[in-house]
Amino acid sequence: MKVIVGSMNPVKLNATRNILKKIYNNIDVSAVNVDSGISDQPFGLNETIKGAINRAKNAFSDEYDLSVGIESGLMETPNSLTGYIDLQWCAIFDGDILTLGVSSGFEYPPEVVKEVLNGVEVGDVMDKITGVEELGQKKGAVSYLSHDMLNRTENTEQCVLTAMIPRMNKDIYFNDE
Repeated sequence: MKVIVGSMNPVKLNATRNILKKIYNNIDVSAVNVDSGISDQPFGLNETIKGAINRAKNAFSDEYDLSVGIESGLMETPNSLTGYIDLQWCAIFDGDILTLGVSSGFEYPPEVVKEVLNGVEVGDVMDKITGVEELGQKKGAVSYLSHDMLNRTENTEQCVLTAMIPRMNKDIYFNDE
C-alpha cells in the first residue's frame, strides 16, 4: 500500500503513518507539498473541508493507492467561550472515492481567537503565547492547552482514523445493492 500525504508537516505525516500501519500490513507513506487552495487560516466547515479535499486530490497520482489531505480550521460554535472550536478534517482519496473524517475539537484562549479574527494565524499567536517556535510542527497547541494529555499527533490521528472507517468496513459502506 503506497500512500501520499499532501503536506510536509511532520505531524500530519506521522499521524497518517501511525494509523495506516495499524490497518495495513505493508505500508509506505510519503509526503509532498501541495496547495490547499484556501486561506492560510481556514474558517468554517466548508473552507476547512475544501482544504483537506484539495490537499488529498492535489497529492494524488496513479503511483499511489491513497492520498491524504489534512486541514484544521476554526468552526463557529454557539455557546462556546469564544464562538469557535478548532477541528481537523481529513480527506482520503483513491482516485475514485473520497472519505472524510474529523478529530475531536478544542477551544483556543480568547486572546488567540481575537488575534485570528484580526488576520493573524493561530500558529503565530500560539508561538508567541508559548514561546515555542513552530509549535504546530511539534507537539501542537492542543498539547500545550491540554497539559500534554492530548498531543497534536494524537489529535490528527483521530481525523485520519475516522476518515478510514468506511474503507475499513467496505462491505457495509460500499454495498452496491
